[in-house]
Amino acid sequence: MRPAASGHLTAADRENDVDLTLATRDADGKTIVAVGGEIDVYTAPKLRDKITELVAAGVYDIVVDMEAVEFLDSTGLGVLVGGLKKVRAHDGSLQLVCTQDRLLKIFRITGLAKVFVIHDSADAALAAG
Repeated sequence: MRPAASGHLTAADRENDVDLTLATRDADGKTIVAVGGEIDVYTAPKLRDKITELVAAGVYDIVVDMEAVEFLDSTGLGVLVGGLKKVRAHDGSLQLVCTQDRLLKIFRITGLAKVFVIHDSADAALAAG
């Protein structure tokens, strides 16, 4: 990728270099979405679209595995809250897997640690029922 003349990446450059990976798998009646990279203003729409697509397909019990997430901003938090609202409208659940202190701190500071069920592993999330 080539920076703009100023030497900085433009929004368009950044958008084309989406630093977010998503992998889904089904396990024990839930769908696990493994997220890797950065969830920010540029990449969060990709996660939002995946959650929307799952809910539209009738998937209402989702586990978002954030173990490979390197960065999370307010836009990413908004996508997670929006996803939670979507699945709850169908009596579903959206649980998180996160053990990284820097990310857990964000959930605590924003009060979202009380909104989301946060597990320390995908197995724990699946066992929670």
